[in-house]
Amino acid sequence: MPASSWLSACVLHRRPYRETSYLVDFFTLESGKLSAVAKGVRNTRNDRKSLLQPFQPLRIQVSGKSELKNLTQIEGASNAYGLAGFNLFCAMYLNELINRVLQPDLPVSELYEAYQRAVKALTNLSHGASSDAQIVLREFEFDLLAEMGLLADLSATFDTADAITPIDSYLFYPEQGLTLAPPQHPRGLSGRHLLAIAERQWSAEALRVAKYLNRIALRPLLGNKPLKSRELFIS
Repeated sequence: MPASSWLSACVLHRRPYRETSYLVDFFTLESGKLSAVAKGVRNTRNDRKSLLQPFQPLRIQVSGKSELKNLTQIEGASNAYGLAGFNLFCAMYLNELINRVLQPDLPVSELYEAYQRAVKALTNLSHGASSDAQIVLREFEFDLLAEMGLLADLSATFDTADAITPIDSYLFYPEQGLTLAPPQHPRGLSGRHLLAIAERQWSAEALRVAKYLNRIALRPLLGNKPLKSRELFIS
């Protein structure tokens, strides 16, 4: 990546670094996730510091050949997204999820565009529209799993290749998929809801099942350390 290249970016997370700087995790269109040191901005009130906030579309330049870059240029690409309340918590969850799952310097332009759509959708939702916000989260999780090659086939079982039927129940195994559940199995998932999820036909029950599926599917990527942003949500 040439040092002079401008990158479309947003801040995933920032934290203090040494006495006067920030260590910033960016999500970029061109290079995926990268980390850079923003030198000498912590104790100032300049534009560089004010731009280093989540949900502010940016253009940045970085330099350096190591995994940890130096931030050399930054400017706002457009107005910051206006997020508040539950919708802000949802967007914070997206940021933490991306930061935990993506490997550095892995270009994922389609996922970057999906992220931008998700944040914009959350910005446009009215306060209290929690079910609509849940749809945004579930669909982004599906986009992320697809990028990681872990999106389950919800149309057929992995072991017998039988089509999912609305009258049967199924068990889900991460990195494998669905298999027919024994009768009355306590963790059996309704085929009707699975087919609805595959068609992105959202009901309250389909959203509940999708949340369960995605949490299990993401577990191999996240490990045992819980996401801090999940603590913001009311169970």
